[in-house]
Amino acid sequence: MVSNYKKVVTKPYFCPAMQIQVLKSKIHRVRVTQADLNYIGSVTIDANLMEAVGIIENEKVQIVNVNNGERLETYVIKGKRGSGTICLNGPAARKVELGDIVIIISYALMDFEDAKKFKPTIIFPNEKNKLV
Repeated sequence: MVSNYKKVVTKPYFCPAMQIQVLKSKIHRVRVTQADLNYIGSVTIDANLMEAVGIIENEKVQIVNVNNGERLETYVIKGKRGSGTICLNGPAARKVELGDIVIIISYALMDFEDAKKFKPTIIFPNEKNKLV
């Protein structure tokens, strides 16, 4: 088959006012300590971890389960400081098992040029969900 198609390479155009979603914060590889199916929803996170990574209560987050590949979105509830709590609540509790390793990610919407310079905050708690 012969094609008359010519590949044209152009520089992408980005509107100056365009905003994109970028990684803001990541709690990398924490262990699920609880799963409460009968709670109304959300993820409860130790306040120390939230503060260290810059996630606030009610912020939307994505949860990625390393053990089974599940991904879900929910919002954050502040847990007891220093407890190491990572608790998936409500329907999200069906997506994890106690002891599963998860990654908790939040994103931010920002101007394209600002996003090029932005550096996310990433933390690596130990096996007991404590900062080291």
